[in-house]
Amino acid sequence: MTDTQETTSIPSRQKPPFWARRGGLATIVIVAALASAAVTALLTDIFEKKVEQRNPWVRVVEVGEDDTDAAKWGQNWPAQYDGYKRTALLTKTRFGGHAGSEALPEEKIERDPWLKKMFHGYAFSIDYRDRRGHAHMLADQEATKRLDKPQSGSCLHCHASIMPLYRALGNGDAMKGFEESFKVSYQDLNAKLHESGHAHPVSCVDCHDPTSMALRVTRPGFLKGISAFAESDAPAPAFSSVEIWRGGERDKPYDPNLDASRNELRSFVCGQCHVEYYCSTKMPLEFPWSKGLKADQIEAHWDARAFPDGSRFLDYKHAETGAEILKAQHPEFELWSEGIHARSGVSCADCHMPYMREGATKVSDHWVRSPMLNVNHACQVCHHYDEAEIKSRVDVIQTRTHDMMQRSANSLMAMLDAIKAARAAGANDSQLADALKFQRSAQWRVDFISSENSMGFHAPQEAVRILGEAIDFSRQGEISAMKWNQSKPATSPPTTNPAATRPSD
Repeated sequence: MTDTQETTSIPSRQKPPFWARRGGLATIVIVAALASAAVTALLTDIFEKKVEQRNPWVRVVEVGEDDTDAAKWGQNWPAQYDGYKRTALLTKTRFGGHAGSEALPEEKIERDPWLKKMFHGYAFSIDYRDRRGHAHMLADQEATKRLDKPQSGSCLHCHASIMPLYRALGNGDAMKGFEESFKVSYQDLNAKLHESGHAHPVSCVDCHDPTSMALRVTRPGFLKGISAFAESDAPAPAFSSVEIWRGGERDKPYDPNLDASRNELRSFVCGQCHVEYYCSTKMPLEFPWSKGLKADQIEAHWDARAFPDGSRFLDYKHAETGAEILKAQHPEFELWSEGIHARSGVSCADCHMPYMREGATKVSDHWVRSPMLNVNHACQVCHHYDEAEIKSRVDVIQTRTHDMMQRSANSLMAMLDAIKAARAAGANDSQLADALKFQRSAQWRVDFISSENSMGFHAPQEAVRILGEAIDFSRQGEISAMKWNQSKPATSPPTTNPAATRPSD
C-alpha cells in the first residue's frame, strides 16, 4: 500500500433515534398523557370558574323580607357570612377599632374625663364605651347603663334588624311604623322585638334584596334624610345622582333605591346608621340634612327646628351651665362626604369591605373593620406604597386630629368653668345668653369630631376646620362669661333664628 492510497475506515455504529431506544416510546406516551391531562385539567378549571362566575351562589334555602337571622342567609352565601361572624372578634387600632369578646368594652369617659363633663346632665355621662363590631351592636345597646334613663324605641332603628317590626307597628306600612316607634319606650319596643323572633343585630336583609341580592336602602330615616338633602341647594360633589335628580323634573322625591348608582349604594347602605340623627322621645327619629351634610349646615338645621310643642330643639340642657346642647351621634357618613375619597368615587365598602377572591368569585369582605387592619386589600389597590408608609401617613393625620381635638376640649372646659363661675357670682340666663350660645356651637363641634369614628381621616381638613371653630367659639364664650356683669342684661330671650343663635364664622 502506497502513502497516497486512501485508507478505508470501518464506519462507527450510529445511535438509534430517541423514540427507537428502549423505553423511549414509553416515555413519549407518558409525557403525552401528562400533557393531555394537564390541558384537560386546565380547560376543566376554566370551565368550572366560568360556571362559578355565571352562578355566584347556590340557593340552599329561600330567604325573604322577614328573615333577619344572618345564619339562614349564610347557607346560601357562606363566604359573606364567615366574614360577618368575624365582626365579633377583637380588633383594635391606635385611635379606634373595637373591643371583642369581653363582657363590655372600655369606657371612653374614663379615658377622656372631659367627655363626662361635656355630657353632664345627659345619659352619655353615665356610660360611653368604645364600639364593638356589628355582631355585638344589639347586645351592647341592651346592656348600656344609659337605659337607666328613659329612652325611645327609635334607638332600635340602627341596632336591630328592625324592618319586620316596623311593618307590624304600621299594619304593613313600614314608614308609618317607624314614625310611631318613638312613642314606645326602648324597653317595650325591645320586648316586642324579642317576642317577634327578630331580635338580631343588623343583618343581610337590611342591605340586600333577598331575591336579587342587589344593594338597597331599607332604613326610613335615611330615605327621608337623603330626600331632604336632595331638595336642598347644598353642593353634592360626592353624589352625582343627586345632581342629576336636581336637574330633572323633580316630580317624585329623590329615592336612592331608584336614582342612586350602585357605587353610591355601597356608601348609602352604610349611611343608614353611621350618621348624625335625633333619637329620643319628643318626635320621630330624624336625619338633619335639609341644609347640607357639613357640621355647620346640620347645626343650622337643628337651630331652625322646633319640637311639636313649639319649644326650641335641643338634645339636653347642660347640668352645670344650663346651655341647650346639641348631641352629635356618630357622623361618619357626613364627614366622609366632605373628604377626597368621597369626591374620588371611593365608597365606604371599598375601604371597610374591600373585594376579595373566593375561588373564581369576587366577593365583598363582610368582616367590617378598620382599613388599617387590612391594608393590602383596602388601601394598596389604589395607593401603591409600602404598607408601613401608608400606615405612617394615616397616623400623622389621626395624631394631628387627636391633638387638635384635645386642645378644643381644653378650651371648651375653660368656657364651662367660666360660665359656672359666673353663675356662682350671680349671673342669670339673660346675662349669660351669648356665652350659652357659644357653648352650644363650640360643644357641637367638639362632639362632632370626637364621636366620629375615623379620628379625622375621612376628611382631615374639614375635621381641623371644625375643631378650629370649636376653639374660637369656646374662647369667645369664656371671655363673654367673664364679662357677664360689664354689659346691660339682655331684654329678650335668645331667638331661635339660626343666623342669630349661631356665632359668625
